[in-house]
Parts: sequence; C-alpha cells; structure tokens
Amino acid sequence: MRLRPTLIRRGSGAGDIDLPEPPEPRWGAPAADAEIPAAAAVPAVVPVAVPVDFPATAPKQPDAVEAVEAGQVGELDRTSTRGASAHTHGPMRLGVIDIGSNTVHLLVVDAHRGGQPQPAASVRVPLRLVELLDSEGRLSDNGERALTDCIHELRTHAQDLNVVDLVAFATSAVREAPDGDAVLARLRADTGLSVTVLPGEAEARLTFLAVRRWLGWSAGRLLALDIGGGSLEIGAGMHEDPDVVASLPLGASRLARNWLGENDPPKRAELSELRRYVRAQIAPVVGSLYSVGEPTRAVATSKTFRSLARIAGAEPYGRGPYVRRVLRRADLVDVTARVCRMSVAERAALPGVSVSRAGQLIAGAVVASEALDLLNLDEVEICPWALREGVILRRLDLLTSGLDGPRALPPVAGG
Repeated sequence: MRLRPTLIRRGSGAGDIDLPEPPEPRWGAPAADAEIPAAAAVPAVVPVAVPVDFPATAPKQPDAVEAVEAGQVGELDRTSTRGASAHTHGPMRLGVIDIGSNTVHLLVVDAHRGGQPQPAASVRVPLRLVELLDSEGRLSDNGERALTDCIHELRTHAQDLNVVDLVAFATSAVREAPDGDAVLARLRADTGLSVTVLPGEAEARLTFLAVRRWLGWSAGRLLALDIGGGSLEIGAGMHEDPDVVASLPLGASRLARNWLGENDPPKRAELSELRRYVRAQIAPVVGSLYSVGEPTRAVATSKTFRSLARIAGAEPYGRGPYVRRVLRRADLVDVTARVCRMSVAERAALPGVSVSRAGQLIAGAVVASEALDLLNLDEVEICPWALREGVILRRLDLLTSGLDGPRALPPVAGG
C-alpha cells in the first residue's frame, strides 16, 4: 500500500497542498542504553501503579497534540505514585514508551519545571513491527504477541525504575494497520497500558518542539527533518509550534521492504526507481516549506541521520550530546554511493550502524540525499533530541502547569 503524503499548514488556507515540481529554493545545535532481544522472555506480571497519559485510541480531533494536552484518558486512579516526588513543580521521574516501526523504546528521564530533562535509562527492543504485518498491513498474531510481551517487559522496567508518570504512543506501523485500534484495545486489557496512535502531523510537531527546546531561540527559523521506520516528518517555523509540517510515507524500513527487493546490494534499476518515487513524494511539499521563510538552521534527527553522519566522519556518539555534528550534502552524496554498493554485512560493519538497521540504511540514505537536494540544503545539524523527548517535554509542560497530575494505571487484567 503506497500512501499519499500528508501536509498540514496552519493559518488561512490550511489543508492538503498539492503543488507542481517547485523551483529550487534559495536557502543559503547521558543515559546508558540497553537493548533487549525481541524474543526476550516475559517476566512475571504483577499489578503496578505506574501513571499514564494518552488515550487508548487515536484522538479524533484535528490536532492530536492538543488532545494529548487535554489528558483524554478517562477515569483512572490518581492516588498511587512511586519514586521521585509527584509534586507539579518538584522533581519527577517520567517515562515514555515509543512503539515505532523498527524499535519499541522506553526512555526514562528525571525532570522538573524550568530544567533540562536528564536521561536516567533507555531500553530498546528491536521488535521491527513493520516486518510483522501481513499483505493487508494487519499485525500478525505473532506480531501482536511479540508486542504484548514487549510492553509487559518495558512496563516492569518502568516500575523497577520508580517512574511516576508513564506515557505510551505508537507511530506509522500501528497507525496504518487496519486492525490497529483493536490491537491496542487488547493490549490495554492485557497490560493495563493505554497507547495513543500519533498522526504524522503530531509526530512532526512534537519532534519540532524537541529540536526547538534543544537549540533554543537563537537558532532562529528552523527546518527539522526526521526519517523514521515508516515515515519522513518535516517541520518548519520560528516558534515552538511549526508553521508548516509534512508527514510523508518515506520511512527507511517501509521503502527497503517495498522497493529494494531481495537483491543485496540492490540493482541500479531498483535504486533509480526508488529515487524517482522519493522525489515525487517530497517535491509537492517543498514550495510550502520555503514559502514561510528561509531557515536559519536546518536540523536532522533520528537514527538514520545519525548513522549517515557518523559514516561521513562525525564524532562518535559516545563523546556525548553536546559535540556539534553535521552532515554535509556533498559528504552524503559520497556516503550514499558507497553504501549502495555494499552488502548488508558490509553495511553493518560501518561505524554508527547496528546490525538491526543495516538492511534499511540504503533506503534511508536515498531519502536523506534526495531531501537535502530538493530542499537545497548544504548541510544539516544533527540534533540528539527527537520525538520521544518532544512527548516528554509536552507532558512535563502539562504536569507543571497544574492542569493535571500523575496518573496510575488500573490493575492488569487478572491481577
């Protein structure tokens, strides 16, 4: 199933925009990670009191970010919290579970009003949901069981880490599954955890918020790019909420599965066809992005961009998040040409590339290369914050505003 890009613009004339091929725009800144195998055994499940926000199904309002802020979760027990203080202005240990197309990721931070959230723990499960879908895009029985086991595992981690407020969200793999709502309903009944399905627009807005908070107001007008497993998100603007956002079906896993076949490395004809498709998806968006003004700084997030920058010579990520890293278009062209000639085993041996993501690196490189070319960007700066941090920042804003407090999960079924 090939999807049309979704482009949203606020203000007069908001709505989908379908433009012809645009003219070239004139466009001149830690936690110990742990990875759990996808087939890890599930620990014994006991009732826990880990607060949660977000509804079990996708919000029906036009702006899902506003729905998140409204705390549409129904009547839950608010009396039980654990760990760090739950006072609205005091320190809190917050957690977020990101059910992505490639990885399910628990991020835990210590945060308080007016302070930078400090990472406390990061646990990744390489579930690769996008590969557990059937021909109609439905999550297979094996996929649903794997997801349920994974959430049990991460929920127990959150409990052991004394998280006082836990939110969970899913992106394109679940968002586009015809049975996504039913799967999440069963997931909540089994694990007690409500999961929000974030529309692509909300992904782009929350990622942009994280980039803005990381770089600050001195960064001026931002253009932010994020390549996920299922989609490419783009946002542009001067404020914390972008003026224009776009969500395109150009995720690295999606494209590798649908366009590059079984050849390793891919054939030249496959790559040419993929490039044409990527350019056709991005081109209608370009005019609206640069019509809001020339960006002061172009920024990229996501593992794909980080890996490409590392291959191109950026500093290792073990040196910390405050080292400035950039990916130049000229270097990206060279890197893309190199990886397109490599086998998956050779790609996995490159610096910054994990075995689990080596198979989708070529598709990600093509998207990154074509995006920088069409947007006429000489370079992008790599930002360590992205969607998960954006969700936590928005949740922290809500908690410290006095409009809401930490929420406890209902007991697990049968607990």
